[in-house]
Amino acid sequence: MKINWWPWGVLTLVSLVLLSFFVLYPLAVLFGNSVVDDGGGYSLAAFATLARDSQYLQAFRNTLVLGFSVTACTVLVGVPFAYMVARYEFPLKNLVAVLPIMTIVIPEIIVGQSWLLILGNNGLLTNFFADLGIELPSFYGWTGMVFSMTLVYYTYIYLGVLAALRGFDGALEEAGLSLGTSPLVTKMRVLVPVMLPAVLVNALVVFTLVVGNFALSMLLGSRVPLLSVMTYNTFVSEMGGSPALQSAMSVVSIAIVAIVLFFQKRVVERKMYTMTQGRAPAPVRVRSGAALLFTVAVGLVILASMLPLLIVFVGAFTETSGPVMRWGSWSLGSLQRALQGAPEPIINSIKFSSIATLAGVSFALLVSYLTIKKRNTFTQALDYIVVLPLTISGTVLGIALVQTFNTGWLILAGSSGIMVLAYTVRRLPFAVRNASSTLFNIPDSIEEASISLGVSPFMTFFKVILPAMKASLISAAILMWVTTISELSASVVVYTGGLETMPIAIFRQVDGGRLGLASAYGAALVSVILLPIVVAIKVFRINLFSSK
Repeated sequence: MKINWWPWGVLTLVSLVLLSFFVLYPLAVLFGNSVVDDGGGYSLAAFATLARDSQYLQAFRNTLVLGFSVTACTVLVGVPFAYMVARYEFPLKNLVAVLPIMTIVIPEIIVGQSWLLILGNNGLLTNFFADLGIELPSFYGWTGMVFSMTLVYYTYIYLGVLAALRGFDGALEEAGLSLGTSPLVTKMRVLVPVMLPAVLVNALVVFTLVVGNFALSMLLGSRVPLLSVMTYNTFVSEMGGSPALQSAMSVVSIAIVAIVLFFQKRVVERKMYTMTQGRAPAPVRVRSGAALLFTVAVGLVILASMLPLLIVFVGAFTETSGPVMRWGSWSLGSLQRALQGAPEPIINSIKFSSIATLAGVSFALLVSYLTIKKRNTFTQALDYIVVLPLTISGTVLGIALVQTFNTGWLILAGSSGIMVLAYTVRRLPFAVRNASSTLFNIPDSIEEASISLGVSPFMTFFKVILPAMKASLISAAILMWVTTISELSASVVVYTGGLETMPIAIFRQVDGGRLGLASAYGAALVSVILLPIVVAIKVFRINLFSSK
């Protein structure tokens, strides 16, 4: 393929160099450190140590069990939910169809904190039932993790299956019924094979997210050993020492995700069905008792998944005395301590996320334009590298960045630069995919017409392409902002004193039992997340939560 070196070929090489240095190089350092001993020689001693460590093996098994358990629960919740929304009409359906998408913007640290406020040892419902003489089982451990992660991740299954159902040609079902097949058998033979790839693909996404989950695992895991938590604890305890063990743990975590992605590529994609867009079956209106049952069923799921947004604000205004929440007594004390006494986490979060969003969206705009509109020999490699952080958990990425930029000519560890770098690298794939969405629909002829009229390629980009991408760039910026400002797993690894952000502050306050102050920081975090979303919807008229 012929390369137009100026300017697009040069920009492609510059982008490749930047991504190689800040993505591939840290991963290479991480893998290299996992196979060296203290003397610098080649050794697999770290992996051998892990293989003999019963606690680590237990953490490995627990992580897989948690991944499969949560994935199964999200399928059990998401598939029926999507089927009801796609095939039936019931009261408040339009609202019900959109609300699950909004749960994506709720930070996991807020979810964990809120459920502790409700069902923790001093939780609202825990105390309520205790006064009635009923002792609820502990929310810590498997119960809390599976429950909270299911409510966080079922949306991925819901969205995937809903899209598959809305793209399904109802004539196929009608043909099966016309041949005398029962409705149940028809659905099993016709509908299920079409839905299955969407279920499997999104289930694998959920599984990888659970394996790499840090916030909920750390807050609710209690004494359940898990890979993400053990990797973090090993990193914290070994700072300044040999990085071999923490690197080996990180490599194993990456290997789990790589195996899952390989399974998706080799097995799931073979079951994909190509279908010409047809007429989806018209939703059936359900009445009386059935309508009530449908509304209650989906309403309970929605209520449980949206409850953290309400509880975090209730907790912020609740009077506290040390670790004790005085439910029903209201106070501004926690908010005053957070906003006036210790505002640094709020300021740091806004500062780091703003810089990361600006840098990430700018770079995402360049990369998406190069990979879609200016393809050459190197753009395919660029496209692969830019999505690589999706396969790496935040904890692993943070460890790789610290190990790489802790020494040498570019020392970022201990500075705000490594915080911004961790934010940008971790969330860049989301911005690239969002920025790319519009470019596919912009005909090349428009750009060529502008150039033929004497406008330079650069000016054509700014005068023609950029205005057409306005909506997708705003969406990419909001997505980048929401995901960076709520980032915990990578930032808790790379931060040092004075660089604490709101998610880190919440994590530390919850760990110390100060749920009131944690709620105050949580309320501030939710507020700065929702503000740009409201602006995008009301001012720019961008429908971020369309269910279509």
